[in-house]
Amino acid sequence: MNWQSLLFSGFSAVFALLSTDVLAATGDEPVAGFDKDACAFDGFPLYGNIQIVDSFPDIKVQVVESFADLHVEVVTSFPNKCGQWMLVESFPDVKIQYVSSFPDLKIKMVTSFPGIP
Repeated sequence: MNWQSLLFSGFSAVFALLSTDVLAATGDEPVAGFDKDACAFDGFPLYGNIQIVDSFPDIKVQVVESFADLHVEVVTSFPNKCGQWMLVESFPDVKIQYVSSFPDLKIKMVTSFPGIP
């Protein structure tokens, strides 16, 4: 084995390792506590009456434009489908806090087709 083929195989191995790290960082990894079948996070439904709070939330969410875990549509009545949120000031089903880093869940705001992408 000459030095050129050895160098090429070394570069190939490094590229393979780096590409798997990049693929893992795209947001496709499963979110702990996220139950897609039940449309819930840690037992809290991801639809219904939602209250936005500054502290002590049930779920911390980050609004993103791509690689979202959930597409959210804000509705004014009957929030009974996955991803449909009706914002309320009292008696919420779930309390959320908007964060810019370290969210429990990443959401994308939509005007149609809410739910799990």
